[in-house]
Amino acid sequence: MASACNKKSGERSLGVVITGGSKGLGYALASEFLAAGDRVVICGRNPERLEDALHSLRLAVPGGEVHGIVCDVGERSSGKLLADFAVSRLGRVDRWINNAGTAGLLKRPLWELDADDILETCSTNLSGTIVLCAEAVRVMQRQPSSKKPCYHIFNMGFSSAGAALSRSAVPHKASKRGVAEGTHFLSGELKAAGVTSIGVHELSPALVLTELLLRDASESAGRFLRVIAEKPETVAAVLVPKIRAIEGRNRRLRYEPLAKTFFRIFAGMRRILGKEVF
Repeated sequence: MASACNKKSGERSLGVVITGGSKGLGYALASEFLAAGDRVVICGRNPERLEDALHSLRLAVPGGEVHGIVCDVGERSSGKLLADFAVSRLGRVDRWINNAGTAGLLKRPLWELDADDILETCSTNLSGTIVLCAEAVRVMQRQPSSKKPCYHIFNMGFSSAGAALSRSAVPHKASKRGVAEGTHFLSGELKAAGVTSIGVHELSPALVLTELLLRDASESAGRFLRVIAEKPETVAAVLVPKIRAIEGRNRRLRYEPLAKTFFRIFAGMRRILGKEVF
């Protein structure tokens, strides 16, 4: 096990943890990692949906090693529960992807949102991600160390541009901006503490066509989003090789360059020109 860090990711099976892996992009990422020969742990809040996802993944990738546990990343005890489960099933965690998140129930002005909805959005996206980062670091620090990062944590935050373009509510945009900042702060803390074997990165999947994206969208907005958003499987097929091959301490992995994203948005607007899309 001591030599695990010295092998390139393409030469060995990785231990991968994916939160929110029972549907959408998380599920698609899990499928891609399994197809690459990696061992995967996923989690989700809904027991039935999680069980269905595990069954489907095992059918899609016969012989693939995938495990699942029910947990809500917004709950205080979930981080340690997931970390202990992952170690017990995988032995070594090479990639930890904090994919679970919520945009809230409604895309409305802040003063029209219920307090419970606001708190759930912030606790899931920001507090949950930070707690899970802490657990992931603890797990990785117990593993064989290296002078260069060989274990990597990925968080899905918003850039300033991403937040400005998003039509989601304030709690979603604010919490996702917090995730992006927290990612950089954690990387700085690891460097200051002399931890050389762990990298912390931003993962930017762009617009992914999921229930989360379409929730509470108007008919015209939904039509626009279906034109410009990518399928989870398409995004996962691009991101997983990048995640497996990642190097360095603090990088941003994008599904596609920002210029291409903007071009796709403008192209989508032209396709439905003359109709209100927001």
